[in-house]
Amino acid sequence: MSITKDQILEAFAAMSVMEVVELIEAMEEKFGVSAAAAVVSGGGAEAAAVEEKTEFDVVMTAHGDNKVAVIKAVRGATGLGLKEAKAMAESAPVAVKEGVSKEEAEALKKELEEAGASVEIK
Repeated sequence: MSITKDQILEAFAAMSVMEVVELIEAMEEKFGVSAAAAVVSGGGAEAAAVEEKTEFDVVMTAHGDNKVAVIKAVRGATGLGLKEAKAMAESAPVAVKEGVSKEEAEALKKELEEAGASVEIK
């Protein structure tokens, strides 16, 4: 005699919470598994997908018409020398800063755009 999944679910629905807990403990013991581990790993994947991104990359896609102002903004943001900042501005698209907070990324994007650059936050 085979029991269907629907019959099992109906039986679960008729049980009290304590009876379900005891059943789970008995199943863990009988089959050598842990229901808690299954919940954590299953929920962990969902939690990771829902988790808000905390680190951002600021990518300059083009230096625009005012390259001198953009180079100055890059120097101020990165601490690079004039030659390195110029090379960075001319090699767009390029990551100006990586792994920064959302606030820092937005502030840098605004600064670079005011200087004339095209910028994306990734």
